Amino acid sequence: MGISFDPPAKNAEWAKEKGFSFELWTDESRALAQHYGAATSADQARASRETRLLNADGQLQLEYEVGLNLGTHPSSVLADCKRLFGTSSAQH
Repeated sequence: MGISFDPPAKNAEWAKEKGFSFELWTDESRALAQHYGAATSADQARASRETRLLNADGQLQLEYEVGLNLGTHPSSVLADCKRLFGTSSAQH
């Protein structure tokens, strides 16, 4: 899934435009971003681009700062999913 500070309608429009095959959630309160360190306050304009891998119980397994490696980031995350969970599917 992806998470954005934008309202649900704007997220849905952007996801459709980009052809995303995953859910795009809204975190307008910034609570989730603050919990995982992608925002430092509730009035921060944008979250930092980060990825967190959680197991089925919601426990943090790996975290990435995406900023400088957008080109290789998706394949790295999928390889780590396969290594950690035995699959690269979106169910994790």
